[in-house]
Amino acid sequence: MLTAVLLAPIVYFASSATADASHVLVVINTASSDSRSIGAYYRQKRNIPKDNVVTIDCSQTENVSMDEFTYSILKPIQKAARASKTRIDYIVMTKGIPIRLGDNGGAGTDAWLAVMNRDLRGISKLNEEEIRRCTSPYFEKKEHFDSSKFNMYLVTRLDGYTVEDAKALVDHAVAAKPVDGPFYLDEAENRKTGGYGELQGTMETAANILRKAGKEAVVDKAPAFGNPGRAVMGYVSWGSNDGKFSESVYKSVKFLPGAISETFVSTSGRTFKHTTGGQSLIADLIASGVTGVKGYVSEPYTFALARPDILFDRYVSGFNLAESFYMASPVLKWKDVVIGDPLCNPYGS
Repeated sequence: MLTAVLLAPIVYFASSATADASHVLVVINTASSDSRSIGAYYRQKRNIPKDNVVTIDCSQTENVSMDEFTYSILKPIQKAARASKTRIDYIVMTKGIPIRLGDNGGAGTDAWLAVMNRDLRGISKLNEEEIRRCTSPYFEKKEHFDSSKFNMYLVTRLDGYTVEDAKALVDHAVAAKPVDGPFYLDEAENRKTGGYGELQGTMETAANILRKAGKEAVVDKAPAFGNPGRAVMGYVSWGSNDGKFSESVYKSVKFLPGAISETFVSTSGRTFKHTTGGQSLIADLIASGVTGVKGYVSEPYTFALARPDILFDRYVSGFNLAESFYMASPVLKWKDVVIGDPLCNPYGS
């Protein structure tokens, strides 16, 4: 993983705006029965207007060619967003729509859709200049999202191993309550130096922020891979990058409705199909009941990972799931995939 780079300082703005269903565009792949089922379920649960649904017809594979992405996915969504009578801020993808461009090392389709109205070339070389060029204008902000201001969209996805897992994301979001925790952050013995150490340090920062906000936060510094022992409202770990990783413990983590998570794992979102071998998957956390989680469809390097100090601060301050993940995420048009209902907002007014 590449070490973290310096980015712009945090800028705070006051706002009382709240998201509603009229600003959500739901994308359904008519070729996929999974997509149709999940899209219809989400529409019903969140009262998404009929005009805020766009249907596409594309492959159901996890990888997609650039040509098919452009003509079968991007252009129909772009057209629908531009034609909408209400401003579209959030785009919700559904299981059965490809997650990655080209081969297994490709960028995320959702990440490209987030900037579909921008003339932005993705990161082509792993250097500070390229990373800065693709820095998200919404990174580190503390204001509610408006696509007309930031010239981008917040794209999330309802996905998982099964249709039931994807629908459960919606159920958990609707049932979310503003509980005080616990938020559980698990450090790793083998991630204390260099860029890894910098990223690990954000766990303690996040915990301090949460405690000041009156929330319960636990930073587990023990060498063993951590087991919260009870259902949590927030979860951060190194997953399979922890030298003491335990798959059984990872899969046993339980979540409260509204819980969100980040794992510092390079390819945690590489597939939403059952597989063996390789790094730990966010699909297992979805199956365990998490409401929102960020993953990566291929190697993102540490500079792209969501910062838990920003993520949890924004979430408990009353920003919704999508806003919180995107404010915590440094770069655009890269490897990111954000899972969950963007409207989930248990701490909002």
